[in-house]
Amino acid sequence: MNILVLLKQTFDTEERIRIENGKISEEDVKFIINPYDEYAVEEAIRIKEEHGGEVTVVSVGPMRTESALRTALAMGADRAILVHDESLSGIEYGDEHTLSKILARVARRTGFDLILAGYMSVDSGAAQVAPRVAEELDIPHISAITGLRIEGNAVVAEKDMEGNKAVIEASLPVLLTAQQGLNEPRFPTLPNIMRAKKKPLEIWTVADLELDFGSIQPKTAVAEQYLPPPKPAGRILEGSLDSQVRELAQLLKDLIS
Repeated sequence: MNILVLLKQTFDTEERIRIENGKISEEDVKFIINPYDEYAVEEAIRIKEEHGGEVTVVSVGPMRTESALRTALAMGADRAILVHDESLSGIEYGDEHTLSKILARVARRTGFDLILAGYMSVDSGAAQVAPRVAEELDIPHISAITGLRIEGNAVVAEKDMEGNKAVIEASLPVLLTAQQGLNEPRFPTLPNIMRAKKKPLEIWTVADLELDFGSIQPKTAVAEQYLPPPKPAGRILEGSLDSQVRELAQLLKDLIS
């Protein structure tokens, strides 16, 4: 089975966000595999271990993304592809339209039976790229899955639905996005980290994909980036209990009026 995993590198979730000159500063920042994509990588490796095949992880981004791909290779993926092109730097690798066009072209070039991706990226939270890729490839997709079985030429996926569980079956090829709870991603061992250095990691450009720049121009633009305002200090009501209740009731009334 040829399994393709869409991967994005994001800020470590423990990092403090800093805005400098209207942009998010990347100085001294630790980058990691997007946590939801980590579930996708793990699930792909488990499927390979059970059913055989090859796992290819692919990302679009700057050269620093290589470290995230190497981590996926150390987890057990077989091959990695990074689409890096200086002409994309102005787009900042963030437009969902652009990313989906590029990733879909990579998928066509590599071939696939199954595509896995994270439900969303923790930086933008748009949850658009993977479904757009499925639309570009004209294949079905099931989002935010928490369980998965491969049965012959079909997948049986589970997903949480408002306190209940939905079970959805689809024929291969199909694209699935991983939600928290699907699995517990493994930690790369030192021997696997060393082996990952010898696994193939290819750098592709837009020209290699024979894409027309006009067709992948972004559909969105960032107008402004800023941090949320600091929260005001809490207010402590004083006086007797009756007066505190009356004051609280008046404050709530003023808040909703």
